[in-house]
Amino acid sequence: MEMNRKEFLKTLGVAGTAAAVGNFDALDVFAQDTTGTPDLVAVSGGEPDVMFQKAIAELGGMGRFVKKGQKIVIKPNIAWDKTPEIAANTNPVLVAEIVKQALAAGAAEVNVFDFTCDKVWQDCYKHSGIEDAVIAAGGKMLPGNDERYFKEVELPQGKILKTTKIHQALLDCDAWINVPVLKVHRGTKMTIAMKNYMGIVWDRQYFHGHGLDQCIADVCTWSKKPVLNVVDAYRIMKANGPKGVSVADAVLVKSLLLSTDIVAVDAAATKLAQQFTNVPLEQVQYIHFGEEFKLGTTKLDTLNVKKIAV
Repeated sequence: MEMNRKEFLKTLGVAGTAAAVGNFDALDVFAQDTTGTPDLVAVSGGEPDVMFQKAIAELGGMGRFVKKGQKIVIKPNIAWDKTPEIAANTNPVLVAEIVKQALAAGAAEVNVFDFTCDKVWQDCYKHSGIEDAVIAAGGKMLPGNDERYFKEVELPQGKILKTTKIHQALLDCDAWINVPVLKVHRGTKMTIAMKNYMGIVWDRQYFHGHGLDQCIADVCTWSKKPVLNVVDAYRIMKANGPKGVSVADAVLVKSLLLSTDIVAVDAAATKLAQQFTNVPLEQVQYIHFGEEFKLGTTKLDTLNVKKIAV
């Protein structure tokens, strides 16, 4: 008996990393595909580096975002002492490709860091595969688990947060690229590009006791916004997020989303992940708070969305 669409998606959700999406186009949740420079690029079916190459070309090339001589920061999720198969951290192949492309575009230096959740940050950097990948690509890893690396900044638009401490690397850089991994989260339902900001601030424990979703939106109002948001959906953590327990918590989706609009890319990523997580966009409050701040739009049907199958 042939499985219907719902049954097929359910099977994918149970199978985890053992089963790829196969012939199912994981990005068919996006209905429109218009001409001209896209607001959002959605790629499926390839390896992380190849998908990024295709996507960045559609956006006009890395030279649109990285200028010659600039100091660039790439901020992936490296929060957990986990290997790539768990999908707790950003895929190292993707991070390495972004480093390579930034250097090829003329960046003077490319630095990568995270304020990790697991205390031994060196193990997070190493076991995620990101440290070795970044160094091999020509980038540099910076530590992030010490308050001396952070400096207070103003958040005049914030509703709860009026100031916060941001990592010095971001204060010093010319531009930064936000590269989260797409996964579920017990507190905010989903963790994507906006929530990835929690790895750039020192006082994030304050967030948890004072309105987590609003604090996330507040910190995203900081004046130095990422020039590009790249959502790693090669593997999506569909259960036990944000850390994960085993490879069974992840599903291999082989997708990637890029946009300068942080609200739109998070909305699109949530819609993509909903096929495996059953978390609707309405439940991810910080995305809507971000839209209230006019940081972007959740109305994807108003955007130029380019879909690419590799």
